[in-house]
Order: sequence, then C-alpha cells, then structure tokens
Amino acid sequence: MADVAQEIMELGDKIVSLTIKQGVELRDYLKDKYKIEPAAGGGGGGMMMPAAAAAAPVVEAPTEFKVVLEGVADPAKKINVIKVVREITGLGLKEAKDVVDFAPKSVKENLSKEDAAKIEKQLADGGAKVSVKPM
Repeated sequence: MADVAQEIMELGDKIVSLTIKQGVELRDYLKDKYKIEPAAGGGGGGMMMPAAAAAAPVVEAPTEFKVVLEGVADPAKKINVIKVVREITGLGLKEAKDVVDFAPKSVKENLSKEDAAKIEKQLADGGAKVSVKPM
C-alpha cells in the first residue's frame, strides 16, 4: 500500500473484520455520538460489511457450448448442409434432414469453445446459418 499510514491500515483492517452485529453497533455509536450516518441506504449496518461479503458474486465464463443450426443460408446448398449435419452428428439421412428442415435445432452440445468453433466453421462452410451458445 502506497502512502497509507500504518494506523489507518490497522483501523481499516479492524473495521473490515467486524461482525454484522458489531457493524450495527458501530453505526449506531457514530450516529448518536458524532451525527455521522452511512451515505448508502440499506440500513442494518450494511456499510460495515467486509468488502468480500458485500461484493457481487463473480460470474464464471461458460466452459461448455452448443452449436445451433439456425437455418440454411442458401436454399441451393440444403443437401450439402444435410451431409455436413450427418457427418457431425452421425445421424441417418432422415434425421439429419429433419434437423435442417426444423431449424433452429441444436446440432451438438457440451462442447469446448474450440470444438464448437470448429463445428460452426464446418457448418458455415457447408452453407448453413449457425450460432454457438453457452450451455
């Protein structure tokens, strides 16, 4: 910590380590004795909560993705898209045709970002409109 006096750091550490009950007592004491009130609303000593407890939860980046066939970009390439869907999924001709005909449909799920990107490119190169979505 640059340019922070030792007593200020110690005081800050003590404040952060207060329990909620102690924070409420400190708030009430400062309000009664010095007429100091917390700037943020919420009451209940919320200003005295440790930063880690008051911080919003961290949202993790998705690790699994699905490839969704949105449709056929060019109707002349529909047969080619069906072939690519069969190759990727291992479905039979009728099932692959149904995936293409009833798009949007998920083609593959629970993929890493890299695998999803490869399949997306493969379908797009075959003439499909494709999107990759997190699971």
